[in-house]
Amino acid sequence: MKAEDMIMKLGIVHILDSSVGVPVLSDCPIELSGDLSDFLKAHIEKFTESDDVKHCRFGEGSEVKKLLEQCTPENFVETSKRLAELLYDIMNANIDIPPADLAVVVFSASGSDYLAFLKMNYKTSYTHLTSEKEGKNSNSIILQRALLPGQGQKLSEAFAVNLGTGELLVTEKKYEVNGEKRLYFSELYLECHAPLSQKSKLDLVTKVVDQVNRKYYGDDDAERKMEIKNVIYKELEEEGALKVESLREKVFPDSPEMQEAFDEKMEKYNLSYETVQPKNEQTVKKFKSQRLTTDTGIEITIPMEEYQNPDRVEFITNPDGTISVLIKNIGHLVSR
Repeated sequence: MKAEDMIMKLGIVHILDSSVGVPVLSDCPIELSGDLSDFLKAHIEKFTESDDVKHCRFGEGSEVKKLLEQCTPENFVETSKRLAELLYDIMNANIDIPPADLAVVVFSASGSDYLAFLKMNYKTSYTHLTSEKEGKNSNSIILQRALLPGQGQKLSEAFAVNLGTGELLVTEKKYEVNGEKRLYFSELYLECHAPLSQKSKLDLVTKVVDQVNRKYYGDDDAERKMEIKNVIYKELEEEGALKVESLREKVFPDSPEMQEAFDEKMEKYNLSYETVQPKNEQTVKKFKSQRLTTDTGIEITIPMEEYQNPDRVEFITNPDGTISVLIKNIGHLVSR
């Protein structure tokens, strides 16, 4: 969802600081205009447009689901309070979950009404303080422990739900709960089924490709790794997606054995027939260049377009087994 498509309708802020012992709940909605409106829209866009976002569905017993289904403009404040209390109970029982301010916002986008739930974890930084001492102005610097994430930062926990269809978008992070790292936000709070995000799927696919390649070629075949990365890059650039079922033949074209090993691992993750379709430029950025480091400490970064062009870059295997990298047709060099 893009910020320019959002129309803000209702909003409220609650303070969920587990060090206080009780949530500080507001009885009054906030005025959604100007800079504050832009701030909240930016956070909603940031997580809903991210490849980390998960398209989820509520479990039938979810209390959050029931509250959202009954939410109206008239009971919005009380509904938001109950949503805040449910989360605070979980936070209070698990000290590793960070304190935060909670913004609950109703907005419309593309003809549908949504409720956004933004948990804005505190960050620590320094700011100035002005005070008066004996009639003189005194400026100092103090540590502020309850600053909110800036517009450019992605929230660790948030959700947006279509109030008409129940479509649920979730972003979350693991925290320690009862001695183990858990996705408490979806599992304990929302009680929803949370499939893998597009970014997680892409990370798993590339991880499996790397594992299979290392098993058969070892960890020192840089050219082989570069060629695999090139295949994935071309698929993402030309098709906009990776079709897992057909990817095996493209990364391991001459080895049915490696293709079978790839299939077996993908089946364990239930990704054999998935299409991984990242939409965020940042997610695929790592495939846009090859970064090489020699055993003598020389580092070379090659844009993928140049790597594909034999008139620009050539890898030569020497008779003694060493490798030479020939960079051709250089117009000029810049030292940085």
